[in-house]
Amino acid sequence: MLDFHTLAEFSRNNCLGICAFLVPANILTTLFTIILTILGRPTHRIWQMVSLASIFASLMILHVYTWFMIGVVMSPTYILLGLAITCLVANVVALILHKRFFYNQSISQNA
Repeated sequence: MLDFHTLAEFSRNNCLGICAFLVPANILTTLFTIILTILGRPTHRIWQMVSLASIFASLMILHVYTWFMIGVVMSPTYILLGLAITCLVANVVALILHKRFFYNQSISQNA
């Protein structure tokens, strides 16, 4: 059975390693999503990158909430939470813009 207390303790005990992986992973996957959107790559490629970026951002949010659960309210927790939310929003916006501009363009070219 999954013990959330143990997972939260693991998250807090290995905070440096988790953040050292998740911060660059969030930034890079969001950057790749934006680049793929600008280049007009196929929608399934954008979806793959948005899915991966959303997983990393969700893990970052869960990690930050483990700190909030024990009452740690400091600037790094808010900065990391802001980074994760910004990455989630940027990925969703990139997906919407891709559908709006490139999907409509391909329909008009085929007509």
